[in-house]
Amino acid sequence: MSSRGCFVTVEGGEGVGKSTHLPRLARLLEAEGLEVVRAREPGSTPLGERLRELLLAGGPEGDPVGVSPDAELLMLFAARAELLGRVVWPALSRGAWVLCDRYVDATYAYQGGGRGVPEARIAALEGWLLEGQGRGLRPDLTLLLDLPPEVGLARTRGRKGGADRYERQDLAFHRRVRAAYLERARREPGRFRVVDATASLEEVGRRLEGELAAFLRSRRGEGGR
Repeated sequence: MSSRGCFVTVEGGEGVGKSTHLPRLARLLEAEGLEVVRAREPGSTPLGERLRELLLAGGPEGDPVGVSPDAELLMLFAARAELLGRVVWPALSRGAWVLCDRYVDATYAYQGGGRGVPEARIAALEGWLLEGQGRGLRPDLTLLLDLPPEVGLARTRGRKGGADRYERQDLAFHRRVRAAYLERARREPGRFRVVDATASLEEVGRRLEGELAAFLRSRRGEGGR
């Protein structure tokens, strides 16, 4: 059996329910006797959390204060480098499963699709990072919660602390984000599992559990942990 754990990411636009479902997925894996490490992007390290605060803040219209799209992109990859080096890779190396709330696909969706940053620029940074401490690391499985942005944004209204700068972007931005996510899933059907997040909370949870349980069975069938 392989000693390396698995890297599972949960992706989606605003209001899809990622943070709600992650604990449920963690419990499923723990019930199978696996060590589970939960993480979020950006965040999960001291630097990552500070950068998260800056990235989610902004003016009343949701624009970053004094931060260009390129600077925003570099901030995200700085947080990602810390996450990989301090959290993800050490956990995987000891055989743990990592459940991460967003990862590189979010950058292609939000900064690429949403903000229009060229995909080649994101890919260059991703390649540079993965050649270093990422050890070629990409997710083994990505669960994409898909939801029309009109529905997702309605769900975020009234959240404690108010809307962050991404939630305050216009509807066209969020439609581009969704389209970019779905295009990523289309390109990599072997890694992505797209789950319709318009269903009830319980039904979405069951579908996510079903996808994760099937992946776990396939890994064990291949001789993986």
